[in-house]
Amino acid sequence: MASADQRTARQSNPIDLLERLATAHGWAIDRTNADEVSMAVSGSWTDYHLSLNWRDDLEALHLACAFDFKVPENRLNEMYKLIAQINEQLWLGHFDLWAQEGLVMFRHALLLNGSVATPEQSEALLRAALEACERYYQAFQFVVWAGKESREALTSAMFQTEGQA
Repeated sequence: MASADQRTARQSNPIDLLERLATAHGWAIDRTNADEVSMAVSGSWTDYHLSLNWRDDLEALHLACAFDFKVPENRLNEMYKLIAQINEQLWLGHFDLWAQEGLVMFRHALLLNGSVATPEQSEALLRAALEACERYYQAFQFVVWAGKESREALTSAMFQTEGQA
């Protein structure tokens, strides 16, 4: 836990840095309060909605990146299977399914433990989220809209092409 001295000694709020990074990338941002910022980022497949929150008591920067589609109830079980299979492959962060809202999201946290977030750490946090979302988005779509089984959807989305047509 953060001591009062550590909280007082913190030079900057990591949300300030993330706000500057989003502006530099030209992303739409909304600073809802001192400890939270939302961003809209256009990807190759869809737009992603990122929410970043600073928890001073945990000294952690939490990121949640949601997609712009909802999972219908009849596809929830297959989506849970797909998320488990994807999470087995991830080194950083994880995907969640908020069943009540039908939302798929990528979540990750950066623990700072008395230090200050660097631009490189913050960029890496954002990059990890966006790369994971871009990499697996089609698998989620295959399960939801094409009715594919999780293993087939994951295999199809992981297929890498060489070169360009």
